[in-house]
Amino acid sequence: MISFVVKRALAAFAVLLFATAAFAQDFPKHPITMIVPFAAGGTSDVIARTVAEQMGVALGQSIVIENVAGAGGSTALARASRAEPDGYTIAIGNAGTNAATYTIYPKLPFTPESFAPIGMVAKTFGIIALRKDFPAKDLKEFIAYAKANPGKINLGHAGVGSSNYLICKSFVTAAGIDATLVGYRGASPALTDAIGSQIDGVCDAAASVSQSINEKLVKGLVVGSTVRLATLPDLPTSAEAGLPEFEAQGWNGLFAPKGTPPTIIARLNAAARAAVETDAVKKRFAELSTVAPDPDEHTPEVLQKLVTRDVEKYRKMLADEGKQ
Repeated sequence: MISFVVKRALAAFAVLLFATAAFAQDFPKHPITMIVPFAAGGTSDVIARTVAEQMGVALGQSIVIENVAGAGGSTALARASRAEPDGYTIAIGNAGTNAATYTIYPKLPFTPESFAPIGMVAKTFGIIALRKDFPAKDLKEFIAYAKANPGKINLGHAGVGSSNYLICKSFVTAAGIDATLVGYRGASPALTDAIGSQIDGVCDAAASVSQSINEKLVKGLVVGSTVRLATLPDLPTSAEAGLPEFEAQGWNGLFAPKGTPPTIIARLNAAARAAVETDAVKKRFAELSTVAPDPDEHTPEVLQKLVTRDVEKYRKMLADEGKQ
């Protein structure tokens, strides 16, 4: 016979489940904030704005972008981790902000477990681009120049811990060169300095640098992909350029604070999935040389596996960074 206490506990649990389900069904009642860990104009920002617009359509509420730059994205993720777990504050992240950062900044006020994955929304491709007057016409000449001038070449990125920083690290490691990596508060200001020849080049994603390459404001050197990009047909892959070890294919995913109800996560996931399948997002992604996830890659579980994999991957690659 079930005791009175157990009956009350079961009844309370049933009420809680009902309230949670009702809340999810009613969600969202007002605009949602999507935190972008970098300055406006960079890869994560462009992807976030593209996806957020169509997610808002699917949810029937607007999604407001909030750019929170600093510390390679960890400033933004700290803010996101402290937000109410009600679905009204979410963040876009990547392998830098949500995996490598734990090695680079070992005393962060959050951990991978501080976030509930919503789903992957984009796959990106890393590019090395140089100022248009740099004295090297291809990758072979660039590496020769860098080796003859150790430490003198400077490459900009979106801040230590960003995905662009990881592109830089992967590139200089594969090329075996000594280059100075210069951190900015986002990809856009780094690219601006490369265009103005204030730095020698940038490590960036196709989403934010391809237009500048096509307009000949900077010159593309190599893409860390196995296939050429449709928007940059003349840019060689790393294998074609003679450096197959350089791989720079990344991802962007959405995260909510830990404790966000699964029903809310499911609602946001469905909206994100619907967004990347719209013609508007497909068209914009094509222009950005960005790829939407495959049908079986949309789930929170897939994003969680990517985070777990990349935390370990960059722990090994960046072990020395955490000792600084």
